Amino acid sequence: MKTFIREQMRERLRQLTPEAKRAYDGQIAARLYAFPVWQRATTVALTISKGQEINTTPLIENAWKEGKIVCVPKCYPTTKTMTFRAIRSFDQLETVYFGLSEPIEAVTDEIAPEAIDVMIVPGICFSIDGYRIGYGGGYYDRYLQQVKSPTVSLAYPFQVMEQLPIEPHDIPVDYIITNEKVIVCHE
Repeated sequence: MKTFIREQMRERLRQLTPEAKRAYDGQIAARLYAFPVWQRATTVALTISKGQEINTTPLIENAWKEGKIVCVPKCYPTTKTMTFRAIRSFDQLETVYFGLSEPIEAVTDEIAPEAIDVMIVPGICFSIDGYRIGYGGGYYDRYLQQVKSPTVSLAYPFQVMEQLPIEPHDIPVDYIITNEKVIVCHE
């Protein structure tokens, strides 16, 4: 079921025109910057986007401009685990498997889960109560077990559904920000 939903959503994302994507991404970024959880955060965790994902490059650049510490995931495929490492420039990234950009361990420092003030959690689709379908590796669900700070997902409106199939290990996010609104997933 998740595989089917993931494929359908990928197709829907591919249909977004570059102009619409740019406009949506800008509106989502503006909502994020105005969001108190983001404004209060000193250390933010997010991914380096690729393809049809919401573009995180301007978010990272804005966070640096605001003096925030930016940390991005480093994945370990053999154990299906990840850590977050602080980057001060895009030069501290390298391209790894599947074309993903990750921090170079030799030039970045690991940031402990408890030091992260807000975590931007990726996904391909979301339910209004905060559950998500990711890209299938389970990395985030494992990592989120250690995270106590607010979690936020960024999404286009069509990526947010009434409900999704959930499994016992799935961990919902606290907020979803679309170009239209901020959804509080659970009180």
